[in-house]
Amino acid sequence: MKLVSIVVPVFNEEANIRHFYGAVCQAMAPLAYDFELVFVDDGSRDASRAILDELAAADERVQPIFLARNFGHQLALTCGLDYAEGDAVITMDGDMQHPPELIPELLAQWEQGYEVVQTIRVTTEGVSILKRTTSALYYKLLNMISSVPVQPGGSDFRLMDRVVVRAFRRYREHARFIRGMVGAMGFRQKKIEFVAPPRFAGVSKFSPRKMMNFAVDGILAFSTLPLRAGLYAGVLSAAISFLLLLHVLYVKFVENDAVPGWATITACILFFGGVQLFILGIMGEYIGRIFEETKGRPLYLIARGKPRDEAEGGPSAVGATWGPAD
Repeated sequence: MKLVSIVVPVFNEEANIRHFYGAVCQAMAPLAYDFELVFVDDGSRDASRAILDELAAADERVQPIFLARNFGHQLALTCGLDYAEGDAVITMDGDMQHPPELIPELLAQWEQGYEVVQTIRVTTEGVSILKRTTSALYYKLLNMISSVPVQPGGSDFRLMDRVVVRAFRRYREHARFIRGMVGAMGFRQKKIEFVAPPRFAGVSKFSPRKMMNFAVDGILAFSTLPLRAGLYAGVLSAAISFLLLLHVLYVKFVENDAVPGWATITACILFFGGVQLFILGIMGEYIGRIFEETKGRPLYLIARGKPRDEAEGGPSAVGATWGPAD
């Protein structure tokens, strides 16, 4: 019987875990698959870890992995994908905004030969117009500057065949934008639309700062256009400065009225200084990412969890680190 791995990152979700576990078990019960639930606890500070221990003790299909600290949603997903053993791997959030009742449809499309089944969030119930608008504009911008198409509304709720998961494990950059990475990999893909319901309980852990960092990672990971924009800004600045020089020469030698003007000087200094700082800031972002990658540090550290199968390019090959097992 085929094994399906369901990978779920968890961060302070004590109010959702049991309900999510029950909903997944209910969705999988009529299907002819074995399954495992790989919960990756991303440094929770509430009772999430204790609940996961209880579920693991009662059901051997629950396989919790506890990270040493909070590494972020994308690295928690990466950890789960590194250790998932299924013939198909489904990644989803545990707050019920990724409906477990869609799992049979994902598996049905997989059985038809699709190696990646990507869900597309049409809208989210209760989300403000501002958030929907900014999200749509962001994806338009990202697709304009990136050579790799990123599906607007794409979520981290997807199914990947084991062949795709093995390929994904070869991508080891720290600044991760998994939606773009999966899209860039290719393979035979199918899209399924859904309307995301409200969270079952609690509030989103994706703060505005985290969302902004996530958005910047998506842009810088798939485009060098910001660096090229710095070049364009430099060319524009040179052209403007040349025109200003012609103006100064005209005033000096034609009108013979070269009275020093503090306004012009101040405006020039502010303009060119701003352009230089803007370009340096863009370069700094890229250089900072180069610095992080050259350290060669592991993507995440695991404090506790059941060791997984390390064959086929598993954890020993990708730099994960296990702590002492209980």
